[in-house]
Amino acid sequence: MTAKQLYKAICAQSPDLPVFLQYWWLDAVVGKWDVAISMKGQAITGVWPYAIQNRLRVEMLRNPPLTAYLGPHVFFPEDIKESNRDNFEHEVITQLIDQLPNCDVWKLSVQPGLKQAGIFKDYELAITVQQTFLIDLNETEEVLFSNMKEPLRRNIRAAEKEFEISDDPNCLDALFRFQKVTLEDKGTEQHYDFEQVNRLFDACRIHNSTALWVAKKEGVAQAVIWNVWDGERSYYFMGAKNPEADSYRAMSALLWHSIKEAKKRGNRFFDLEGSMDPGVERFFRSFGGKRELYMVLKKNQSLLWRLIEMVKK
Repeated sequence: MTAKQLYKAICAQSPDLPVFLQYWWLDAVVGKWDVAISMKGQAITGVWPYAIQNRLRVEMLRNPPLTAYLGPHVFFPEDIKESNRDNFEHEVITQLIDQLPNCDVWKLSVQPGLKQAGIFKDYELAITVQQTFLIDLNETEEVLFSNMKEPLRRNIRAAEKEFEISDDPNCLDALFRFQKVTLEDKGTEQHYDFEQVNRLFDACRIHNSTALWVAKKEGVAQAVIWNVWDGERSYYFMGAKNPEADSYRAMSALLWHSIKEAKKRGNRFFDLEGSMDPGVERFFRSFGGKRELYMVLKKNQSLLWRLIEMVKK
């Protein structure tokens, strides 16, 4: 059995494994990938799926397109003492990173909650941080709503009377178009095409891990949110407003709908996949989530790629 074959079996037995690490997600977004697996005796203790990209003969370890987080995942024994968790995690991640291929360039965003920065420093990886906002779904729906800022609550109340919200897979192309216009207005390009988006969406639907929430008014889509999830977390994956619509309340209503559905589904957290953009951050912050930092691991030992990065700046 190859490592990838074993990993598919691990995924089938691990519903809490993050959706971005699932074998079918990687098949959809990158196709060519591999995985490091650590074991203690007969027990699997951790996994680290990865995709090596080759650009101008420079090998790079980076997040594949449409993949917010990657990196290691540790399987803690059920009976492990709290005082032993950190040492166990350190040992497993060290075993995993030793199995990775030696790439000259890294830019890898790892999962929120992973704090073993010392290991990555030891492997000469630079660390920067990004942020997201996590909403604890263990609270009641009433508490979740009360945690939001009052202007947001008013917008949601008004929007629930104004829009019809449904799960409509046929609006995927509308989401792609809406987002493209939004990014172009900000001077940013989409780094994926519709074929990639459609392939991933189909994979998510097959594995019952997605919804495409749409707010419509008089039959016209005003905004669309793509929601994905795994056993533990639900994620705001992608969203955009109709650039030809004038309602600013649709996105608020869709996010609140997504949060409520995640709670019904039994997810423990809703991850807003936060942004460093000040406007987006301010919007996400109003939902009352907890700010969570996550690491981005970087390395650039390629002279060619350093020159390319300098030209980009």
